[in-house]
Amino acid sequence: MDGKDFDVQNEVHAEGILFVISGPSGVGKTSIIRSVLERVERVVFSVSCTTRKQRPGEIHGVDYFFVSHEEFERMIKENKFIEWAKVHDNYYGTPAEMVYDNIRKGLDVILDIDVQGALTVKKNFSGAKFIFIAPPSYEVLRERLKKRGTETEEKIQKRLETAKRELKFIPEFEYLIINEDLEESIRNLMSIIYAERLKFERIKNTSKVKRLMEEVQ
Repeated sequence: MDGKDFDVQNEVHAEGILFVISGPSGVGKTSIIRSVLERVERVVFSVSCTTRKQRPGEIHGVDYFFVSHEEFERMIKENKFIEWAKVHDNYYGTPAEMVYDNIRKGLDVILDIDVQGALTVKKNFSGAKFIFIAPPSYEVLRERLKKRGTETEEKIQKRLETAKRELKFIPEFEYLIINEDLEESIRNLMSIIYAERLKFERIKNTSKVKRLMEEVQ
Protein backbone atom coordinates (compact mmCIF):
# COMPACT_ATOMS: atom_id res chain seq x y z
CA MET A 1 0.00 0.00 0.00
CA ASP A 2 1.26 3.46 -0.91
CA GLY A 3 1.81 5.56 2.22
CA LYS A 4 0.08 8.48 0.54
CA ASP A 5 -3.19 6.51 0.69
CA PHE A 6 -2.88 6.24 4.47
CA ASP A 7 -2.31 9.75 5.71
CA VAL A 8 -3.09 9.50 9.41
CA GLN A 9 -1.57 12.90 10.15
CA ASN A 10 -4.02 14.68 7.86
CA GLU A 11 -6.89 13.02 9.70
CA VAL A 12 -5.93 13.83 13.29
CA HIS A 13 -3.82 17.00 13.03
CA ALA A 14 -1.67 16.09 16.03
CA GLU A 15 1.68 17.62 16.81
CA GLY A 16 4.53 16.09 14.82
CA ILE A 17 6.85 13.34 16.06
CA LEU A 18 10.63 13.33 16.05
CA PHE A 19 12.05 10.05 14.69
CA VAL A 20 15.74 9.59 15.45
CA ILE A 21 17.44 7.06 13.19
CA SER A 22 20.95 5.74 13.79
CA GLY A 23 23.15 2.94 12.57
CA PRO A 24 26.64 2.29 11.27
CA SER A 25 27.94 4.09 8.21
CA GLY A 26 27.11 2.05 5.08
CA VAL A 27 24.14 0.22 6.59
CA GLY A 28 21.65 1.77 4.15
CA LYS A 29 19.98 4.47 6.26
CA THR A 30 19.94 7.02 3.44
CA SER A 31 18.23 4.69 0.95
CA ILE A 32 15.56 3.70 3.47
CA ILE A 33 14.85 7.27 4.56
CA ARG A 34 14.65 8.64 1.01
CA SER A 35 12.05 6.05 0.05
CA VAL A 36 9.97 6.72 3.16
CA LEU A 37 10.01 10.47 2.48
CA GLU A 38 8.67 9.77 -1.03
CA ARG A 39 5.88 7.47 0.16
CA VAL A 40 4.60 8.98 3.40
CA GLU A 41 2.85 12.33 3.62
CA ARG A 42 3.77 14.98 6.19
CA VAL A 43 7.24 13.63 6.97
CA VAL A 44 10.28 15.85 6.51
CA PHE A 45 13.99 15.20 6.76
CA SER A 46 16.00 17.34 9.15
CA VAL A 47 19.09 18.36 7.23
CA SER A 48 22.16 18.23 9.47
CA CYS A 49 25.21 20.46 9.32
CA THR A 50 28.61 18.87 8.80
CA THR A 51 32.20 19.91 8.21
CA ARG A 52 33.05 16.83 6.16
CA LYS A 53 33.66 17.13 2.43
CA GLN A 54 30.74 16.91 0.04
CA ARG A 55 30.56 13.51 -1.72
CA PRO A 56 29.70 13.09 -5.41
CA GLY A 57 25.93 13.34 -5.89
CA GLU A 58 25.29 15.08 -2.57
CA ILE A 59 23.44 18.40 -2.63
CA HIS A 60 24.09 21.23 -0.20
CA GLY A 61 20.92 21.91 1.78
CA VAL A 62 19.37 18.57 0.81
CA ASP A 63 21.76 15.91 2.08
CA TYR A 64 23.68 18.17 4.49
CA PHE A 65 24.54 21.79 5.05
CA PHE A 66 28.27 21.71 4.33
CA VAL A 67 29.99 24.33 6.49
CA SER A 68 33.52 25.16 7.62
CA HIS A 69 34.92 24.19 11.02
CA GLU A 70 34.88 27.86 11.98
CA GLU A 71 31.21 28.29 11.06
CA PHE A 72 30.22 25.12 12.91
CA GLU A 73 32.05 26.18 16.07
CA ARG A 74 30.32 29.57 15.92
CA MET A 75 26.95 27.79 15.77
CA ILE A 76 27.91 25.69 18.81
CA LYS A 77 28.64 28.85 20.80
CA GLU A 78 25.27 30.30 19.75
CA ASN A 79 23.39 27.13 20.87
CA LYS A 80 22.02 26.51 17.38
CA PHE A 81 22.00 22.69 17.68
CA ILE A 82 19.77 20.13 19.40
CA GLU A 83 22.84 17.93 19.42
CA TRP A 84 26.28 17.91 17.87
CA ALA A 85 29.23 15.57 17.85
CA LYS A 86 32.68 15.13 16.37
CA VAL A 87 32.93 11.91 14.35
CA HIS A 88 35.90 10.81 12.23
CA ASP A 89 37.54 14.24 12.71
CA ASN A 90 34.46 16.09 11.43
CA TYR A 91 31.58 17.87 13.16
CA TYR A 92 27.93 16.86 12.70
CA GLY A 93 24.99 18.70 14.24
CA THR A 94 21.20 19.01 14.13
CA PRO A 95 19.89 22.59 13.73
CA ALA A 96 17.22 23.15 16.39
CA GLU A 97 15.02 25.71 14.62
CA MET A 98 13.91 23.49 11.75
CA VAL A 99 13.06 20.58 14.05
CA TYR A 100 10.90 22.59 16.44
CA ASP A 101 9.17 24.57 13.68
CA ASN A 102 8.12 21.46 11.76
CA ILE A 103 6.89 19.60 14.82
CA ARG A 104 4.73 22.57 15.80
CA LYS A 105 3.25 22.51 12.28
CA GLY A 106 2.22 18.87 12.75
CA LEU A 107 4.96 17.45 10.53
CA ASP A 108 6.94 14.39 11.55
CA VAL A 109 10.70 14.94 11.44
CA ILE A 110 13.33 12.30 10.67
CA LEU A 111 16.86 12.74 11.98
CA ASP A 112 19.67 10.61 10.57
CA ILE A 113 22.41 10.96 13.18
CA ASP A 114 25.18 8.91 14.76
CA VAL A 115 24.65 6.96 17.98
CA GLN A 116 26.44 9.55 20.09
CA GLY A 117 24.08 12.24 18.84
CA ALA A 118 21.01 10.03 19.29
CA LEU A 119 21.85 9.41 22.94
CA THR A 120 22.20 13.16 23.47
CA VAL A 121 18.75 13.75 21.94
CA LYS A 122 17.35 10.96 24.14
CA LYS A 123 18.45 12.87 27.24
CA ASN A 124 17.16 16.26 26.10
CA PHE A 125 14.10 15.68 23.90
CA SER A 126 11.11 13.93 25.46
CA GLY A 127 8.74 12.14 23.12
CA ALA A 128 11.28 11.35 20.40
CA LYS A 129 11.27 7.82 18.94
CA PHE A 130 14.57 6.01 18.47
CA ILE A 131 15.22 3.53 15.66
CA PHE A 132 18.45 1.62 15.04
CA ILE A 133 19.20 0.26 11.56
CA ALA A 134 21.68 -2.61 11.60
CA PRO A 135 23.35 -4.78 8.94
CA PRO A 136 22.55 -8.51 8.71
CA SER A 137 26.17 -9.16 9.71
CA TYR A 138 29.47 -7.40 10.25
CA GLU A 139 30.84 -8.96 7.06
CA VAL A 140 27.95 -7.62 4.99
CA LEU A 141 28.66 -4.15 6.34
CA ARG A 142 32.31 -4.46 5.31
CA GLU A 143 31.31 -5.35 1.75
CA ARG A 144 28.81 -2.47 1.52
CA LEU A 145 31.45 0.04 2.61
CA LYS A 146 33.91 -1.28 0.02
CA LYS A 147 31.30 -1.13 -2.77
CA ARG A 148 30.66 2.56 -2.11
CA GLY A 149 34.13 3.27 -3.43
CA THR A 150 34.28 6.66 -1.74
CA GLU A 151 36.93 6.02 0.91
CA THR A 152 40.39 4.55 1.40
CA GLU A 153 40.92 1.17 3.03
CA GLU A 154 42.19 2.97 6.12
CA LYS A 155 38.98 5.02 6.41
CA ILE A 156 36.85 1.92 5.82
CA GLN A 157 38.63 0.14 8.66
CA LYS A 158 38.06 3.14 10.91
CA ARG A 159 34.34 3.09 10.11
CA LEU A 160 34.17 -0.64 10.83
CA GLU A 161 35.78 -0.12 14.23
CA THR A 162 33.23 2.63 14.96
CA ALA A 163 30.43 0.30 13.84
CA LYS A 164 31.46 -2.32 16.40
CA ARG A 165 31.12 0.25 19.17
CA GLU A 166 27.81 1.56 17.82
CA LEU A 167 26.19 -1.88 17.55
CA LYS A 168 26.65 -2.34 21.29
CA PHE A 169 24.16 0.49 21.87
CA ILE A 170 21.23 -1.24 20.13
CA PRO A 171 19.46 -1.88 23.49
CA GLU A 172 19.24 1.92 24.00
CA PHE A 173 16.83 2.18 21.04
CA GLU A 174 13.09 1.41 20.95
CA TYR A 175 13.06 -0.17 17.49
CA LEU A 176 15.53 -2.29 15.53
CA ILE A 177 15.42 -2.73 11.75
CA ILE A 178 17.91 -5.24 10.30
CA ASN A 179 18.47 -4.08 6.74
CA GLU A 180 18.80 -7.34 4.84
CA ASP A 181 16.12 -6.56 2.27
CA LEU A 182 15.76 -2.89 1.37
CA GLU A 183 12.04 -2.96 0.52
CA GLU A 184 11.19 -4.78 3.74
CA SER A 185 13.22 -2.26 5.74
CA ILE A 186 11.35 0.60 4.07
CA ARG A 187 8.01 -0.98 4.97
CA ASN A 188 9.16 -1.55 8.54
CA LEU A 189 10.06 2.10 9.02
CA MET A 190 6.73 3.17 7.50
CA SER A 191 4.92 0.85 9.93
CA ILE A 192 6.69 2.43 12.90
CA ILE A 193 5.65 5.91 11.77
CA TYR A 194 2.02 4.89 11.27
CA ALA A 195 1.83 3.09 14.63
CA GLU A 196 3.30 6.03 16.54
CA ARG A 197 0.86 8.43 14.87
CA LEU A 198 -2.10 6.38 16.10
CA LYS A 199 -1.17 6.11 19.79
CA PHE A 200 -4.10 7.37 21.86
CA GLU A 201 -1.96 9.37 24.27
CA ARG A 202 -0.70 11.38 21.32
CA ILE A 203 -3.99 12.08 19.57
CA LYS A 204 -6.41 12.28 22.52
CA ASN A 205 -6.47 16.08 22.50
CA THR A 206 -7.15 16.47 18.80
CA SER A 207 -10.53 17.86 17.77
CA LYS A 208 -11.80 14.67 16.12
CA VAL A 209 -10.96 12.46 19.09
CA LYS A 210 -12.43 14.95 21.58
CA ARG A 211 -15.64 15.11 19.56
CA LEU A 212 -15.88 11.33 19.42
CA MET A 213 -15.36 10.96 23.17
CA GLU A 214 -17.94 13.69 23.89
CA GLU A 215 -20.52 11.89 21.76
CA VAL A 216 -20.32 8.74 23.87
CA GLN A 217 -20.59 10.49 27.24
